[in-house]
Amino acid sequence: MSAAWFETVSSRTAYEGFSRVRIDTVRTPDGDEVEREVVQRPAAVGVVPIAPDGRVLLLHQYRQPVGRPMVELPAGLMDVDGEEPAETAQRELIEELGMRAGSLTALTVFWNSAGWTDEVTHLYLGRELQPADAPDGFRAKAEEAHLEVVSLPLADAVAAVHDREITDAKTVVGLLLAHSRLEG
Repeated sequence: MSAAWFETVSSRTAYEGFSRVRIDTVRTPDGDEVEREVVQRPAAVGVVPIAPDGRVLLLHQYRQPVGRPMVELPAGLMDVDGEEPAETAQRELIEELGMRAGSLTALTVFWNSAGWTDEVTHLYLGRELQPADAPDGFRAKAEEAHLEVVSLPLADAVAAVHDREITDAKTVVGLLLAHSRLEG
């Protein structure tokens, strides 16, 4: 089904900061006009990093929107001009884990929550991890300066998804796809 029959009549910026909030007026197929808030964000990447011993390396990181730490994949925004998703994935692994993947395999690309944001996430499986130094001048800040690395057997991480202990969307999707790819 084509969405071409929904017409954006006007658009204005309501807020610009870490994200941009745009308010669109949309004409529906029956002629009604409705307003829709759209949070615009850069694309993001996430990596399921598998250590040589087969364990997955996750991050225990504080998240203000939910008011608590969460267990997540290493991830980040594609906020460097001209950087490809795989390059961003490697940069995030280095910044958050101090590791580089010798092998990156694309798992999927998904819309984070298409009802309110245009953010899209590229997910990778990272293997053949090797230590890597952060670029000159890099210094972890804010939440990233206080994260902890969590190492689990992949099967235990998947069980934590099923037990609702790991609930971050990119992490749930990534762990399930990586487990299916590696064990299936």
